Amino acid sequence: GNAKKLLHIAPESQLKKKLQSHSEIDYLNADYNPKNADVQMDITQIDLPDEQFDVVICNHVLEHIPDDHKAMSELYRVMKKNAWAILQVPISWKLEQSYEDFSIVTESGREQAFGQKDHVRVYGKDYLDRLQKVGFGVQQFSTNDYMSVQESKHFSLIPNEPTFFCKKK
Repeated sequence: GNAKKLLHIAPESQLKKKLQSHSEIDYLNADYNPKNADVQMDITQIDLPDEQFDVVICNHVLEHIPDDHKAMSELYRVMKKNAWAILQVPISWKLEQSYEDFSIVTESGREQAFGQKDHVRVYGKDYLDRLQKVGFGVQQFSTNDYMSVQESKHFSLIPNEPTFFCKKK
């Protein structure tokens, strides 16, 4: 059929419900933790052929992954030509370069350095460069450009957060 194939990584429950309910979406949700989604998946090694998906949604995942370049490349690989993705991460606009230090391995050390015990970096303004390096064309929007504060809270989105709209050329 004409259903758009959508891959949703680490699915937010409200968004998952909404997307699953659309008959024109062929919906696959996946997470590294098998309890959190229908399919278990390591996004640094996606066990699927090239060019499978029309859309990928992957919010607040990449800051947990040491080899984010590999993860971004894999997401890019499984996307069809002209497919698009929303790839959200927390960003510190004070940082020119993303901050990562792989010698920090304790939960308390990570919490102190990166703001959360399971984060491995704080992204800076170079996040767009990182996306572009794997081939994405990137446009930036603010959540407020397309929904109310109330709507963004309902969908567990952060009001005013920049949205990275990535396209596979």
